[in-house]
This record gives sequence, C-alpha cells and structure tokens, in this order.
Amino acid sequence: MPRPVESTFTLGGHRIAYTTYGEGPRVIVLVHGLLLSQRMHAVLAQALAERGNRAITIDLLGHGRSDRPPDMWRYSMTTFGAEVIALLDHLEVDEAVVLGTSLGANTALEAAALAPDRLRGMVIEMPVLDHALIGCAIAFTPLMLALTAGAPAMRLLSALTRRIPPLPGPLDYVLDTVRQRPEPSAAVLQGLFFGRTAPHRTERRTLETPALVIGHQYDIVHPFSDAGMLAEELPNGRLLQASSILELRLAPERLTREIAEFMDECWRPQPAKRPAKRPKRRAS
Repeated sequence: MPRPVESTFTLGGHRIAYTTYGEGPRVIVLVHGLLLSQRMHAVLAQALAERGNRAITIDLLGHGRSDRPPDMWRYSMTTFGAEVIALLDHLEVDEAVVLGTSLGANTALEAAALAPDRLRGMVIEMPVLDHALIGCAIAFTPLMLALTAGAPAMRLLSALTRRIPPLPGPLDYVLDTVRQRPEPSAAVLQGLFFGRTAPHRTERRTLETPALVIGHQYDIVHPFSDAGMLAEELPNGRLLQASSILELRLAPERLTREIAEFMDECWRPQPAKRPAKRPKRRAS
C-alpha cells in the first residue's frame, strides 16, 4: 500500500489541502466536521484504501492545512460543496462517492445539488438539518462569541495548546480546533450562521444519488430525527444507526464494513441506458 500523499490545489487564489490514500478509479472524498481537519478521517481513509479504493481527505477553506482567510463572506455551505467539485476537477475525476461528517455531511448534500452527475454516491454521517436549530444555537453561539469578543484570550489559548505534544487518537484532532488562530474560525462560524444550512427539502427530494445516512441518538446538534428524515427524503437513501457519535472513531469495524459495502454497491457497473424509441411513422 503506497504511503499517503499530501497535496494542494488553488481555488479562487487560496490553497486547498488534500491527502490521497491508495490508488485506482474507485474514488471516495472524505469531508471533515466543523472547525476540525481532514485528520479526523485518516484512519477511515486508510481502511477504505486497503479495500481497493482511492480515498481522498480534504481540508475545506478555513480548516486544517488549507488557507484560512478571515473574511466571513468566503464561507458557506454552497462554497464548501463547490470546493469538493473543484477537487474532482483538479484530480480529473469524473465521478466519486462523497462522505461527510456533520459540516461535511451538509457539504456532500451541497455537492450533490451542485453537480449530481459527479457523485456516484453519498455517505451522510450526522447531518445538521431542521431539528438541529436549537442545538446549534446552544452549542455554537457561545463559541462564536468567544472567538470574536474573546479573541485575545483565545489567541493565548491557541499559543499554549500548540505546545502540547501530540495526543492519542481523536483527542488530538479535536485539540487542533483550539490550536488555530481564532479570527478565521470566527469567520467560518459567522459565514455559516448567515447562509443556508443545506439544500431545501424540496431540493433534497430530487437528489437521486444513492445515499447511506448514518445517525445516532442523544445528540442535540445532530438529532437522529434529522438523519431519519433525510433518509426518507432522498429517493435512494438508506438509514444506518450508529451506537454513538464515537463509534466510527473508537470502534469503527462495523461502520467501516457498512461503508465499504456501500462503496461496492456504488461502483458496480451501471446498466447502459436504452436509447429512446422513435415513434413509428404512419404509412402514407
């Protein structure tokens, strides 16, 4: 198995970072959660690559190793979806499966709405939709205030956490959120707060891309009801219940197997479309 390869491409004058695991035509793009980085999907990407896929993790603008401009107008769900399609263009990949978690889940929906012919399938883990409004307000409003009004203190915290040596597993990529400068993170939150959360439900009902929707109970930011609702809305959606938000991170075997099997389904040869029958001409 080749070692992961870190790369970048330029979009709108800004660097977008990504990492490639494995080789071959069966491509899956993995998109991280809000204010996290592509590192959160490194283990899953490696596991999918070992099963014969080319797995590509991406840092959306404002996250991870990508550029982090401090302008809120640069950030929205629709622009994040466009970044995924731009990555496919850069790689000269016609079709891919897109997997996203939380912010990444909504980004996958935006990519499907933007270019449905480019997505072979979607894995939507923890979508943030209609039933998440109150939970998001409770969770992210204090964070946005801390990153803006409390920017000096957050800059100090950022400097201190950068001195902490790498921690095991998910703890370290969560800590990455605090290590970043606060101003771009605040801009990301502000841009998302003032834009649309996801394609409207009327638009979601038209997305025929095959979709595996993963949700779990007892999470106000990612309500299981949102996952269930989305699986019903999508014409080719299927719901998979995780035991908790941590299953794919700490005990990933079951969900990784389900995702790998979904990949196999998405990449099975598709039947050729029959040409439309021409109407018979009447004899004169």
